[in-house]
Amino acid sequence: MIRVLVVDDQDLIRAGLVALLRAAPGVEVVGEATGGEEAVARAADTRPDVVLMDIRMPGTDGITATERILAEAAASPPGPGERAERPPLPRVLVLTTFDLDEYVYAALRAGASGFLLKDTGPERLLEAIGAVARGDLLFAPSVTRRLIEAYVQRSEPVPDSPASLEALTAREREVLLLTARGLSNAEVAEQLFISEATVKTHLNRTMTKLDLDSRAQAVVVAYETGLVVPGGSAG
Repeated sequence: MIRVLVVDDQDLIRAGLVALLRAAPGVEVVGEATGGEEAVARAADTRPDVVLMDIRMPGTDGITATERILAEAAASPPGPGERAERPPLPRVLVLTTFDLDEYVYAALRAGASGFLLKDTGPERLLEAIGAVARGDLLFAPSVTRRLIEAYVQRSEPVPDSPASLEALTAREREVLLLTARGLSNAEVAEQLFISEATVKTHLNRTMTKLDLDSRAQAVVVAYETGLVVPGGSAG
């Protein structure tokens, strides 16, 4: 079962999402929240696998809530029955009516695993929830990686981006580069002649070394540090 927390300040939209998910096999709605502050508290209480997160909400917005949910989950001790190591962080799937690069980019930098518009069909939404729950990176077709390429070409420095990727091994850099170019784990594995499990191991080690919470953040860092050049390859 994929445990989902639904966050949206509009009652009708939130109720519709909850009804859709409760009718879907393999999905359990573990909570609802009407704003960012409530979302942070509910995520801490319920430990969902996936958070459906609205971006624009009064008070604490979805981007700030995403940062806080992931930070608190990373710092929280294991729950009863959980292994001693850090449990998997929740995956945040952003749902919004605003197809604007600035929101998407900020959400990805905050650690969101995917971005979909609210006019996405039910089947696509359920597929997206399954994808991010598995750890895959997800973008709406209309926003894809153009948002990253557009933003990393700004002349001003990007705040709090890692200064370099020196901590990574050559193989970890290869895996990060191919992931940033949009390849799936299976495609990266095929190109490098390694297993998908090995690809996941390299990505997990990369995120640990760079203190990142999601594949999306790793992709952003690959562009911001010049490992991948917009429209090109390695930097």
